[in-house]
Amino acid sequence: MKHLFTLFLSFGLLFSCNTSKEENNEASKKTPTTIKSYPEPKFTLNEANALLELPLECVENEYPNKLGQTIGSDEDLQSPETLHPIFYGCFDWHSAVHGYWSMVTLLKQFPDLEKANQARAILQRNITEEKVATELAYFQRDINKSYERTYGWAWLLKLSEALYTWDDPLGKELYNTLQPLTDEIVSKYVEFLPKLVYPIRVGEHTNTAFGLTFAFDYASAVENEEFENLLKNRAKEFYQNDTECPIGWEPSGYDFLSPCMEEIDIMRRILPKDEFMPWLKEFMPQLMNEDYMLRPGEVSDRTDGKLVHLDGLNFSRAWVLYGLANQYEEFEHLKNVANRHLQYSYPNLVGDSYEGGHWLGSFAIYALLQLEN
Repeated sequence: MKHLFTLFLSFGLLFSCNTSKEENNEASKKTPTTIKSYPEPKFTLNEANALLELPLECVENEYPNKLGQTIGSDEDLQSPETLHPIFYGCFDWHSAVHGYWSMVTLLKQFPDLEKANQARAILQRNITEEKVATELAYFQRDINKSYERTYGWAWLLKLSEALYTWDDPLGKELYNTLQPLTDEIVSKYVEFLPKLVYPIRVGEHTNTAFGLTFAFDYASAVENEEFENLLKNRAKEFYQNDTECPIGWEPSGYDFLSPCMEEIDIMRRILPKDEFMPWLKEFMPQLMNEDYMLRPGEVSDRTDGKLVHLDGLNFSRAWVLYGLANQYEEFEHLKNVANRHLQYSYPNLVGDSYEGGHWLGSFAIYALLQLEN
């Protein structure tokens, strides 16, 4: 951990914390030549080695644990590992899935990780046919119909996507092993989405746009056109007529997702440019301004499991802005906004309490991945 602390301390020095006082959610009144420039982080092997420590320390750490389960009888009062023999660590089910996705993603990007063998051993030890069958049986019970809907569902599909796109025999093996649970999650989306009359516009787990985005990425990767079309159609029905998103109302106190930004993330995926640009001009026209700036969410207490959500908000805002800038050069200026958000939260991953450390690493990894995508 001493090496980990030193690495992130150096990253913190790179990202000086002397931020300016631009008004939240307003374009800065400074001219473009005087806007403060925030350095772009580099996703290197050193950072990857440090980030890998986070899932390694939690995916097989059973307690403390928040099960979030519906109990049908005394038989349901089992240990987390008994109920969820794969995804029992990292405090809750979806954070455990985060952790597995983090390990796979880091192994994909950096095969020479110092603890690559340890991560591969954990994957092989836990993603087995027997354990997948137990996880699947839990989801198939009637009382668990809405379990982890749709946040945990989305991360499970993101994990499956990562395994599918991993150019390694282990990736193919684990993708096939996990497939029964993946298929169950897809079927749950297919059953649920047509019934959802209104999208859920919050900054936490149930945000519909986030759930659609990760599911869409999975559907595109595995070329499931039927599922992909369902996701496209639902996103259009939910969001295509939205205008003037109230970014000034964000963030709420516990947000780790931005309702406005998450809509942008799904719509840029499903709309061609000639439709997306007019939509965005109606939805968040301020993003067109080259002097646009947005203050990061401020965390007052990182030992509070809810308040630390705002670090996650900063990472998720960053990944949306990087993705938008990478897809359309007109938004290159938004990388500076994203850099500012990473500057605020990234150095705090080390030394963080378990309340944030068990999941925030995956948000940081996903944000850093968007730098090059």
